[in-house]
Amino acid sequence: MSAAQTRHAARESLAVRVATPIGVLFTAMAALSTLCGVLAAEPPALPQLPEPAAAMALPDVEVDSRVAANPCADGDVRAHLEAGDDDAAVASFGGGAEFREAVISGNAPCISLSDPARSWVVVNKQRPLQPESFAPASLSGIGLRTTTLSNELRPEPNRALEKMAADARAAGAGVIGVNNGYRSYGLQQRTYGEHVRDRGQSGADAVSARPGFSEHQSGLAFDLVACSPGCGSIEAFGPTRQGRWVAENGWRYGFIVRYEHGHTGTTGYAPEPWHIRYIGPELAKAYHDGGFHTLEEFFGLPAAPDYQH
Repeated sequence: MSAAQTRHAARESLAVRVATPIGVLFTAMAALSTLCGVLAAEPPALPQLPEPAAAMALPDVEVDSRVAANPCADGDVRAHLEAGDDDAAVASFGGGAEFREAVISGNAPCISLSDPARSWVVVNKQRPLQPESFAPASLSGIGLRTTTLSNELRPEPNRALEKMAADARAAGAGVIGVNNGYRSYGLQQRTYGEHVRDRGQSGADAVSARPGFSEHQSGLAFDLVACSPGCGSIEAFGPTRQGRWVAENGWRYGFIVRYEHGHTGTTGYAPEPWHIRYIGPELAKAYHDGGFHTLEEFFGLPAAPDYQH
């Protein structure tokens, strides 16, 4: 067979070449027709869902819209405040715990923790006396042994101190004396200046208040010493029989140890177990029963480790 014959034998006929795509076309059209028939058919009916049950009615919510009573509107509270009887005013709130709660919640607008005339005033490195030159309206001499000339207090803490010292002695705890009571702005200025000369300002700020920032200037605070028979230093007071007795029982007379161990970060002062502060028996009981260690914590105030300027 010649080469020309071989080429002619391999070539498909025209009929075959035309028939193939026509067959494919007819096959596709048939498939499409079938599909259209399926789509055109009526879709199957969805299953009948049950009718939704009636929603259960929720009970009405009753909101208690009663406004908390304002203790300052009480006639007894107002009368005691006007008379300057702080202990009776606190008692009229229902006691020290109730007084504290009312102050912290902002429900006692008649009570200011910045009023230096009140036994609940809070004085620290960020809360100076107002005015800084404040002096108590009245002072009385302390009827105990004293080791300095600062031997006065306001009458209420003075009476409580003398009673506490008498009870401590009767209980066998020994004789309690006083190193410092009230210090005026001018005396505090000199006292602080001496510490600055001895320790530098940062050292002085750890152990002494700047004038206008001292609890001693309020007439509500004092430093104790143990006397048996001679009176020791304030630094020696804490571990003595007198120091231990006061730490345990002082709250019964309206006192707290103001600067306790472990709380320098809040108060800004090194521990001073000899520095005693009067807040009144009702508040001191709430302070003791609540396990508080600083007035800042007790009244929900910020820590005051440093002066603002």
